Amino acid sequence: MTVTENAPAARAVARPEPVPFEPGSILWDTMGLYTSAIAGNSVFILQTMHPAIGTVVDRLSSFRRDPLGRAARSFASVQTWVYGGTTAIEEGKRLRQMHKPLSAVDEDGRSHHALSAEPWAWVHLTGFYAAVTASKYFAPEPMDADEQQQVFDEFMNLGRILQVPERMMPKTIDEYWAYFDDMVENTLVPHKVALEVLDRMDKLPPGVPAALRPVAAPVIGLTGRLGRFISTGTLPPAAREKLGLSWSKADERRLRAVGQVIGRSTPLLPERVRYMPIAYRARQAARAQEKLRQVLDTRPL
Repeated sequence: MTVTENAPAARAVARPEPVPFEPGSILWDTMGLYTSAIAGNSVFILQTMHPAIGTVVDRLSSFRRDPLGRAARSFASVQTWVYGGTTAIEEGKRLRQMHKPLSAVDEDGRSHHALSAEPWAWVHLTGFYAAVTASKYFAPEPMDADEQQQVFDEFMNLGRILQVPERMMPKTIDEYWAYFDDMVENTLVPHKVALEVLDRMDKLPPGVPAALRPVAAPVIGLTGRLGRFISTGTLPPAAREKLGLSWSKADERRLRAVGQVIGRSTPLLPERVRYMPIAYRARQAARAQEKLRQVLDTRPL
């Protein structure tokens, strides 16, 4: 596999130990929201625009034959990274082992491996772009500079949970954006998998029972078109251009209007409705543990 290590200059740096996430971190409050998945499709598109990732996904992923199952497994894994406590560390190791045998050859005869440093880092590092973009469009208020720094630091810790090589992780936010822009400009390609993901969004996935298809088809068509619109709008302009996607000023205004509705309405929903199951249960458990701690701290001695 021919890969240009476009991350910050390689350094021989000792890897700090990853720390499980706890209440008080921004990712604890945001990663488990159903609305956090809104920017997820554009991130998957960015990931599959990387030649190595696109090739491995094209040849080996179940995204065509079992898209719903693949999505469920992916979301469960992501939730475990943040809400799994020490299980998050084991999940990082499990993912490395799962991807260890995955390699594929593209149409030009080049071999690509899922665990090569650059694509493995790119999958993780697109998450910070997603967090900033989701905040820009779909949060009640965009993150300020201090919040961005905290999220950046938390994503670097998450990278260590996922065993991303330390030399591949930027040290500052400015370094991150230089890396990100360079990857989009000089490494990403209009891979057929990225275009296929966009095309499939409003189509019935395999496995929908025949009896449900007349009802499911219009619902998936409507939500899929909205998903494609949001995914297109939350891509970096340079990536949109590579994929041949149009985006007008009117489109941008509509996206911001949709984002305002989502951002202002989400905090009004019950926690059970806002958060995915693993996140909701973890937040419940953390509150129960805190109440126990308070009782123990005030017990008669």
